[in-house]
Amino acid sequence: MMGFQVGDVIAAYLKRHGFVGIGQITAAARPIRKVIINRKPLLSHELECDNMGDNSESDEFCEYVALVHWSRTTERSDAKWKPRSGLYTTTHVRASLGAQPTTIEFLEKEFDIDLRQLVA
Repeated sequence: MMGFQVGDVIAAYLKRHGFVGIGQITAAARPIRKVIINRKPLLSHELECDNMGDNSESDEFCEYVALVHWSRTTERSDAKWKPRSGLYTTTHVRASLGAQPTTIEFLEKEFDIDLRQLVA
């Protein structure tokens, strides 16, 4: 998470579902207790994930959050995936698709977006 830079383009992938969004980092990762959304601490919002506030006072053990502007998203039930197609996925939080033309082409088609234009 800490490796993301403002302006990085991301493709969000949910394990066993597929790709659910294309976005761009708008603020670097920071401890969750320091993240403000709509003038309100993120931890005071209703969050989908349980226990996001666990260890929030510890910079070593707390969750880190980077803010994203989502260009395209879809629901989990409509995640974009094509079995046995050679699409690239990884267990890492951050990985480059630079050498993955099949995956880039798939994402551009499925999300109707030009990833190269986002990067520029």
